[in-house]
Amino acid sequence: MDWLVGGCLPYADSMNHVVTHIGFGEAGRAFAQAGARAFDRKVREAAFREEMLAAYTAARVEGVESAAAALEGAVAVLSLVTADQALAAARDYAPHLEPDALWFDMNSVAPDTKRSAAEAVHAAGARYVDVAVMAPVHPARFDVPLLVSGPHADAGLAQLAAVGFMHVRKIDGGIGAASAVKMIRSVMVKGIEALTAECVIAAEAAGVRLEVLASLDASERAGSWTERADYNLDRMLVHGLRRAAEMEEVVKTLDGLGTGSGMSRGTVERQRVLGGLGVGAPDGLDAKLDVLLSRKQERAA
Repeated sequence: MDWLVGGCLPYADSMNHVVTHIGFGEAGRAFAQAGARAFDRKVREAAFREEMLAAYTAARVEGVESAAAALEGAVAVLSLVTADQALAAARDYAPHLEPDALWFDMNSVAPDTKRSAAEAVHAAGARYVDVAVMAPVHPARFDVPLLVSGPHADAGLAQLAAVGFMHVRKIDGGIGAASAVKMIRSVMVKGIEALTAECVIAAEAAGVRLEVLASLDASERAGSWTERADYNLDRMLVHGLRRAAEMEEVVKTLDGLGTGSGMSRGTVERQRVLGGLGVGAPDGLDAKLDVLLSRKQERAA
């Protein structure tokens, strides 16, 4: 399905319903509009109260003192808490939801966490929508791409577009499908960030940063991520054992510099496992993944 493009309306007027934010940190403030309600439990803590009140005022939202007050009459609820509080928020606040209210779980958590949160919301007679926020909320705000999934995704699409989100797309699958995309994508995105840190800090400590970066530029391969994945798996299946041995020496190098080797230690293990399968490298990404997943199922049997 193509991205659904929305138009920005005042929250209290969108589809004639009140929109409430649960959690008012970076994402909550990025998505705030005049007329919304907001509740963040930090407002009840002396150390954060003035900050939260100032944030409510700056965003021109109606800040309230309790989740019950925030959810009264609300038919669209954006859950934007910290990841470790996403399930607790759903369980604690679901009893205060209006019948058929849409609970948009926009937190970056595992699919299983979202499915558990959905159970609480559905048990209360409300509707749960799995939402994955697929890019930084700043500076995009309502231009940020969103993926939605689950049995109430169609209703969620309409509501999110009405309140101003410009790029919302439904994907097939139940609750957890959208979050699976976000979580698994983060393996690459956050992993590359961590690898970058491990590499350049060590290069600087060794006094060879410019040479290392120049060599990476020289060996950069253009192509889609599908092509990259196929190529990388090919190298690991064919040469993984040899590469694992080389990476053990990389670990020694980094440990000698004292700059950290956690990512490289993981690389040793992954290279050794794939190289040790002894299955060769079939042509194409689909064929490689079929082999790898069949081996996983064989080990589980």
